[in-house]
Amino acid sequence: MIFTSLNFFIFFPTVIIIYYIIPKKFRWRFLLIASLFFYINTQPVYAVLLVLISLITYKFAILIEKEEIEKKRERYFTISLILILLPLFVFKYYNFFNESIFSILEYLGLRFRLPEITLLLPIGISFYTFMAIGYIVDVYNEEIEAEKNVGLVTLFLSFFPLVLSGPIERAPSMIPQFKNNLVFNYQKAIKGFQLMLWGYFMKLVVADRIAIYVNPISSHIEQHSGNTLLLSTLLYPMQIYGDLGGYSLIAIGVANIMGIDVRSNFNRPFFASSISELWRRWHMSLISWILDYVYTPLSFALRKLKMKGVLITIILTLFIMGMWHGATITFLMWAAYQGIIISFEALTKNKKFIFEQKYNLTNKFWYIFISIAFTYILFSLSFLTGGYRHTFSDGFLAFKKIIVDSSPILLDKANLTYAFIGIFMLMISELRDEFFPDKFLLFDNKNRFIRWIAYYFVFIIILILGVFNTNNFIYFQY
Repeated sequence: MIFTSLNFFIFFPTVIIIYYIIPKKFRWRFLLIASLFFYINTQPVYAVLLVLISLITYKFAILIEKEEIEKKRERYFTISLILILLPLFVFKYYNFFNESIFSILEYLGLRFRLPEITLLLPIGISFYTFMAIGYIVDVYNEEIEAEKNVGLVTLFLSFFPLVLSGPIERAPSMIPQFKNNLVFNYQKAIKGFQLMLWGYFMKLVVADRIAIYVNPISSHIEQHSGNTLLLSTLLYPMQIYGDLGGYSLIAIGVANIMGIDVRSNFNRPFFASSISELWRRWHMSLISWILDYVYTPLSFALRKLKMKGVLITIILTLFIMGMWHGATITFLMWAAYQGIIISFEALTKNKKFIFEQKYNLTNKFWYIFISIAFTYILFSLSFLTGGYRHTFSDGFLAFKKIIVDSSPILLDKANLTYAFIGIFMLMISELRDEFFPDKFLLFDNKNRFIRWIAYYFVFIIILILGVFNTNNFIYFQY
């Protein structure tokens, strides 16, 4: 069951009605049942795995908190991390290491042909695994107390708006809300419906329209011209943004309607003027998690190395982020690309600041525009290394064709027109939010007539331009 399916449009209103009918004290229990039902209807077998990880997380957090001997606490902590990470390793990284070892053995002439096992990745495992680890680390560091109710821990990890693709939440934010804050809030509910409407617009009008053009091209690179591949490459980040950003808004909106606050996942990333800033605005729940639980401990451990330590930390952090997305050479190359650029920006940060101050560039429109455009192009080109899209060899072929092949662009005029209408609407909205946050308001306008005109307009655009025959989100594979 996913957000764009008919089943969800039956499931969600039913959940909301029952949720607000029953007494407040039973709501978190009902949410737990609804969340497990939601996941069972997505991947029935792997619901057992989700519950198992929840039980492990719950039990070891209590053991860690109660234990007074530090060595035993460390032992419980280590065992819990291994047990929580083991399913992720088996399902997500088994094939990568298996094929790598087989390749080495074949090269040495030592491999005996045996049947290979292909495992289906449980949807959402990367997200709820990180949430479980964050909870265990917070308890170990004595930043929060271990939750004594196993149902609340299970709800935290299985909460249906977040379980498939995030945002990656934290226990200190979510568990207290499940305990004490499940009440109807009119303003929050209205905001939730607004977020859902705009999320569906981003997914169905922007992401899925672009996908109709981009996906066939990236699947058959050898058949397309350099100009076609360049256009496809420049559109792809917008497709990912519409897809994951749209999912995130729907998830946050669903939670808001139930009176629950969830952290934002994107902050207008394509108005960033550097790759470093773009990553502070992009998939923020993941970046925040990595900063808190990976980058900060690593930078503290390597602090004596000064700038070298910073650069090593950046590279290692991005390596882990690449591996989180997928255990492939292409994702490691993609992460390395990001790491090199961010490291260069770190090294030249002071010089850039002095240069900008000297010529008063930060207040000049043309400089801001060039910086934003250059950052977007750099980010787009990163996907030629592979990443989400294709193999490294395909990426190299695409890059080569972009450089040397100037054949005409393959155009799907009607579909691209619809896609660009969606992109234009999205960018105008984000331009206003970035530079004129209190002006030209539509969804948040004090005038009810203007608000409802905006709602109906976006709804009609979704009905006319939206793509309704795809039932998937890009990040379900991670």
